[in-house]
Parts: sequence; C-alpha cells; structure tokens
Amino acid sequence: MLPLGDLLKLKRWNTPTIYNGWEQITKKSRTTGFNLEETKDFMPEFGPMIGYAVTVKIKPSEPSTNPNAWAEYRKFIASIQGPKIIVMQDLDKPNVIGSFWGEVSANTHKKLGCVGVIVDGAIRDLDEMKSAGFKALARRLCVGHAFVSPISWGEPVEVFGTIVNSGDLIHADKHGFLIIPEEDQPRILSAAIFMDNNECDTVINAALAFDRVDDQIEIAERMNQAATAFNKAAIAESGKRGEWE
Repeated sequence: MLPLGDLLKLKRWNTPTIYNGWEQITKKSRTTGFNLEETKDFMPEFGPMIGYAVTVKIKPSEPSTNPNAWAEYRKFIASIQGPKIIVMQDLDKPNVIGSFWGEVSANTHKKLGCVGVIVDGAIRDLDEMKSAGFKALARRLCVGHAFVSPISWGEPVEVFGTIVNSGDLIHADKHGFLIIPEEDQPRILSAAIFMDNNECDTVINAALAFDRVDDQIEIAERMNQAATAFNKAAIAESGKRGEWE
C-alpha cells in the first residue's frame, strides 16, 4: 500500500491528470482500467477521492437469504485498512429497484474508514449523504431501499463496464474512475506531476503565448513545435510518447 502522504497528494489532482501519468508508466493498454460506461458524481464539489476498493454485490429486488449478512458484512469492512472505497455491483441492472446508499449507510461506512462509494445503481438521501461528507458515483437517484442487503463481498465485481477486484487502488472524480495497478503505484504520483508540468511547459504554453491572435499559421507552427518538445520530454522521462502529436 502507498504511504498516506502519497494518497493525499494524488487526491489533489483530477482523475484525467492521474491517467495521463499512468499511461506513460504502465505496460497495460491505455484503453483499459477505467469505467467504460458513464458515471455521475453526485458530490463533484468534494473533489477527487482515492482509496482501496472493497467490492460488494447487491440485488434490492429480492429479500436476503442470509439473516446475518449485515453483521458479517460490517465486520468484513471493519477488518480492512483504509482509506476504502466501496465498489458495488447492483445485480438488478439495468433496472433500479432500490438503493443501498442513504443517510445511515453513508455515516456508518464513513465511521468504518470508507471515503465514498462507486455503485452501478442508485443512491438516495442525497443532502444527508453530502452532510456526512461521503462521496458517491452512481447511475441515478431513487426513492426507496426495497429489499437491499449485501449478498457477497470481497469478490470481483463489474461496475460501469469494468471489472474491479477488492484491494484495487482507485482514483475517482466527476470524470469517472481509474484503477491504478499495483506495479504502477510507486511511480504514479511523480509521473502525473511530470506530465502535468510537461503540458504547461509546452503545448498549453504555446497555445496561450499571445495576447493577440493575429497570425493563425504562426500559432499552428508553434503548437507543432511544442508538441514535438512535449513528446521528446515524455520519451526522455518514460520511453513513451504522450498524447500530443
């Protein structure tokens, strides 16, 4: 696990910035590891969240067959080191029958070391969840809880088109979420900071270099030169080109 200080520093950047650093250092495809379906951040004002995934499955349309499910689930959550993000698959998808998440669950999970939830279903009690300081990425809001209860936990889940395993390090904000593989975690902070500085020093600098835009051809040429400089810097740092050509 990364030191808490590194997690706090990663939380200062948005998820696309973390992705830009990650794609430079990873051996995995840059087309994997993030949500493939749209998420909705119901607390964008909270900024990004980062934590280790705790995976759960629910099916609010059906009563639970395990009378001890809640007690066993809470004990499991409490046994895991934080910060934690609950990543929850709603097996009723594409239907939304009820919500696991509301005022009580938000306050309870926060006390158990969780910073937020990514749920492929619904939340409710939005104002109360905000008051609890508990961030949520979900599909939509809903009214009731139906028969909601944890079915299983600690197993792989599929949320928003992506497989998440318990223990995965996740960075998430209003853009969606990114899974940071264990082998990439030691370098992710420095890589993200480098690529953000690289953009500011080259392509963004070139785009904003003139108070008056009188010569569009010159602007385009300077952008081309800046893109070349950007990629040279990226290759020198990590052996890979960046996104700008």
